[in-house]
Amino acid sequence: MKPAKNLQLLSLFCGAGGLDLGFEDAGFEASIAFDIRKDAVASFNANRPSPNAHVQDIRQLTANDIDNLLGRSIEPVGVIGGPPCQSFSVSNTKSSDDDPRHELPTHYARLISELNARKPLDFFVFENVPGLEGTKHEFRFQKFLRLFKKAGFNIFKATLNAADYGVAQNRERLIIVGYNKQLHPNKKWTPPARLSQPTKKVEDVIRELPEPTYFARDLSPESIAFHANHWCMVPRSKKFFTPGALVPEKGGRSFRTLSWDKPSPTVAYGNREVHVHPDGKRRLSVFEAMLLQGFPREYVLRGNLSSQILQVSEAVPPPMAANIAQSIISDLFLAQEGQPFATQAL
Repeated sequence: MKPAKNLQLLSLFCGAGGLDLGFEDAGFEASIAFDIRKDAVASFNANRPSPNAHVQDIRQLTANDIDNLLGRSIEPVGVIGGPPCQSFSVSNTKSSDDDPRHELPTHYARLISELNARKPLDFFVFENVPGLEGTKHEFRFQKFLRLFKKAGFNIFKATLNAADYGVAQNRERLIIVGYNKQLHPNKKWTPPARLSQPTKKVEDVIRELPEPTYFARDLSPESIAFHANHWCMVPRSKKFFTPGALVPEKGGRSFRTLSWDKPSPTVAYGNREVHVHPDGKRRLSVFEAMLLQGFPREYVLRGNLSSQILQVSEAVPPPMAANIAQSIISDLFLAQEGQPFATQAL
């Protein structure tokens, strides 16, 4: 059953486009998208027939700026986006109270408020790490919720795991959904039910891949065999050459080794600390990490190796995003009633 209206979106903090890809698969279309990282915008545009992402600091962006770039007044049904989440991660012990990333959600709230005042938005989706509502950041989390409510939305939240939606990765994410108080006063977000199919394992998505190309300074994307992103760092640590040194599900943060028969832990790599391939002889290629995130095989990331690693680490798994998008379509655009699933009104 098709949605009852044209589902145009504004995408903020779009990154390489994982969240957008999921929403596109469900029937939405991003009218325009923004991210501060040039390579991420290049990746977003390279995978779409009509390039519509722009390099922009969201903190400086206004509705009028968007209109000027789009060539018309933007009137989306919704806004989607996930500000960079490293500063809210429980594993980040170095983030200070004055980390400028802490305030990015306030600019997200500012824009949805500005747009909603011009023409009511049906909804917004805000994605981040569960650590955002932890003790350390609780006062910020409550501030963001107040801003979202003040912008004109009833707010719901749920913590979803990508592994429940056909992704070979345990990746929990906090999803906050706002439904317009004026347009949908009695609607509650019905998060997507977990899929009944067996959980995907690492071997289901990367077992049959050929060996990747190793990084070299003069290497061009055209020289990388099999897929432009199927490359990785040259293994240099003696651990890679010592039998038994790298054991699946061990190795600490720096040498965490994957197991063939289980989902990958969260694809989030710091300082090139990419997870170790199950054979223990090298780290994952960017392409292998993309597949563990649920990107389609034809998707291509732009930029150098470090940039690609960052892009895939920050991405939202498209299959999870598609299920979230479909839940919103079912709630708001198909006139179908659903039963709440592990959601919490705020």
